[in-house]
Amino acid sequence: MTASETRVPLLQIVSLTKRFGGFTALDNVSVDISPGERFGLIGPNGSGKTTLINCISGAFRTEVGSVIFREEDISPLQPHMRTRRGIARSFQIPRPFRSMTVAENLMVALDFAADEHVSMTQRRDTTMSILTRMGLASKADTLPTKLSQVELRKMELARAMATHPKLLISDEAMAGLSSSEVDEVLDLLMSLADHDITIIMIEHIMQAVMRFSDRVMCLDAGRIIAIGTPSEVMANQRVQEAYLGT
Repeated sequence: MTASETRVPLLQIVSLTKRFGGFTALDNVSVDISPGERFGLIGPNGSGKTTLINCISGAFRTEVGSVIFREEDISPLQPHMRTRRGIARSFQIPRPFRSMTVAENLMVALDFAADEHVSMTQRRDTTMSILTRMGLASKADTLPTKLSQVELRKMELARAMATHPKLLISDEAMAGLSSSEVDEVLDLLMSLADHDITIIMIEHIMQAVMRFSDRVMCLDAGRIIAIGTPSEVMANQRVQEAYLGT
């Protein structure tokens, strides 16, 4: 990573406001995220976390404010164009194509993000490389219905990685997993971050957020109430009141 890259944010959220009728889901949210940063996003249910990542990924259009990625205002772009720019998102509840194998599911993601024709051999090689990295190489020809919960979460991350992201948004990838499975997924996310992938992690498991994040941002009622190191945010009284109920 060059010095110039570290000075320029990978992602800039500028004065983002999102309303649904008379309800304000996001209220003037601004934050910069640096290349290679591990960024934790927390907040109570209904705080605006999902709305924010929907605005970043393009699922929601923004009426007020901007989403700037790699110095380009991507606010007008459709989701697939943002994916091709380098933004990928994994979902809390995996919804794979159940009649396709694990490898075939990844190939769909590869095709979705591709700007040009890729040969079958290249597709297979790339798919197997990603599955090996995710610890799923032995499951390549397995149907998703035969996977365990932690394997499904890994496959969901693998599908996101198949789009070759610069920014990965991980939406509660550890929800409902055992403590050992949480460690597996967390170690996987840490290894991805070590390969210069910027990661926004939305998570309710606070120990995972503390271990993973360089910085943490807490939303409440659509507003940023704290941003800083994990220890700074967790010591913030407003965070404790809003998020921890104390």
